[in-house]
Amino acid sequence: MYDEEDLQRIRDAKDEWERETLDPVLDAYGERSERFATVSNLEVDRLYTPLDVADTDYETELGFPGEEPYTRGVYPTMYRGRQWTMRQFAGFGTAEETNERFHYLTEEGQTGLSTAFDMPTLMGLDSDAAMADGEVGKEGVAVDTLADMERLFDGIDVGAVSTSFTINPSAPVVYAMYLAIADQQGVPREEIRGTLQNDMLKEFIAQKEWVVPPEPSLKLVTDVIEFACEETPKFKPVSVSGYHIREAGATAVEELAFTLADGFAYVEDCLDRGLGVDEFAPQLSFFFNSHNAIFEEVAKFRAARRIYARVMDEWYDAEADASKQLKFHTQTAGQSLTAQQPLNNVVRVTIQALAGVMGGTQSLHTNSFDEALALPSEDAVRVALRTQQIIAEESGAADIVDPLGGSFAVEALTDEIEEKAMSYIHHVRDELGDGSVRDGVLAGIEQGYFQREIQDSAYEYQRRVEDDDEVVVGVNAYTVAEDTEPDVLTVDEDVQRRQRDRLDAVKADRDDAAVEAALDDVRAAVEADENVMPAIVDAVKAYATMGEIMAVFESEYGAYRETAGVA
Repeated sequence: MYDEEDLQRIRDAKDEWERETLDPVLDAYGERSERFATVSNLEVDRLYTPLDVADTDYETELGFPGEEPYTRGVYPTMYRGRQWTMRQFAGFGTAEETNERFHYLTEEGQTGLSTAFDMPTLMGLDSDAAMADGEVGKEGVAVDTLADMERLFDGIDVGAVSTSFTINPSAPVVYAMYLAIADQQGVPREEIRGTLQNDMLKEFIAQKEWVVPPEPSLKLVTDVIEFACEETPKFKPVSVSGYHIREAGATAVEELAFTLADGFAYVEDCLDRGLGVDEFAPQLSFFFNSHNAIFEEVAKFRAARRIYARVMDEWYDAEADASKQLKFHTQTAGQSLTAQQPLNNVVRVTIQALAGVMGGTQSLHTNSFDEALALPSEDAVRVALRTQQIIAEESGAADIVDPLGGSFAVEALTDEIEEKAMSYIHHVRDELGDGSVRDGVLAGIEQGYFQREIQDSAYEYQRRVEDDDEVVVGVNAYTVAEDTEPDVLTVDEDVQRRQRDRLDAVKADRDDAAVEAALDDVRAAVEADENVMPAIVDAVKAYATMGEIMAVFESEYGAYRETAGVA
């Protein structure tokens, strides 16, 4: 972006500044530390100048918003045209209790729903399963049958709201239930909007929730994508999730690289299925973490868009603009929240949310300040939502497209993160997968490659905290004596009994013969290696339970719970 004569003048001026201005101050006072680094331990320089971006080609590496390589944003007007979707995560207890929280959040100005499920539902178990004992409704809403989904969306027009479902092994069943709700409400399937997490590769890498082995899990994800392309073109059938990879201890670079590798693995599986890249790629979505190092996070988001656009074009021959635009949801870093001095988390969340906005996210969840202690209270949820609204309405951050674009520091960090992430992706494709990202991801899971990389990074971060090289306010610095038993939201212990009673009632009222026939159809689809989604939709409409449907997959594909140490 600069000619050599300009660069030499800047180089000479910098040398003079260091001799005449900087060095005397360093000699007299020094600096706070010998080394400065991001949360991910990526070293940052004292000063960035045009010398750090001298090799940048503006048109090919930055360009303009809404144009390749989308470094500066996927839309030309970004938030000047429409604000990001404010999508607060909610779910606890019974479907009625979560429905009440949904209504509360929409009345407070939330623009999208986001559903948290309890552990039994996440693991494809019914509330009356032995393994579900003590977990029903505890960390999300319990959903056993379509009857629970009917209660969950009571009074909510699914044709008018965008709904996100954070669920993975049992994602096909929850998606089928949502389709059934749309059918009941008379909403055309092609009009429903929302996102299904449905990212099983990330589960084997980081979050550790699974029911069947990796390859059949991947097959089910692709079934959902294929079905969504035909039936629900406005619904995102997968949210490729780096969030949980980062929460497990990965660095920003590892989060980006492993997430994109998973995304490209899904692309390759869809192509092998015979789907056209421009048919399914526009429905792919991504989900990233936003941590405390604000410039690193902004650079990560910008690098993500640039890598994705180039790889989709050069490796997979995508032609449609929508196939090369990486669109993503962001959640602030749960891992950064502290139980000590929990009100400090309001500040952390604000910084992280601002990074997401300045990095160009399409939707955002802000964590509540009390989440390190328990499920978020209504007051804490309101503050989290207001944080987004203040950023949107008062800060001015939403008024400029890519406001940090052109910053020497941010552009240099964007280039560095892109280079380091691509090095990981090439390793997965070329070394682990012999030319296939999908094969490389599956091999990396089997060999424990991803887990080792993340564990090493998590250990390194914790060591820095314990050595006081990384300051965590209220934890290893600026500590105070405080109440160790604050008032928090708790789930009524009676929830499990009530949920099990409801499940018994559904089983007593349904047509058992119709349920058995529907489950046989699911089994037949698996055995014939067909897309299982049509059969699952029929099964949920017959009020087959979550556990009954998932048991078919365990029977046909092989149970993976015990071998994975889940039981």
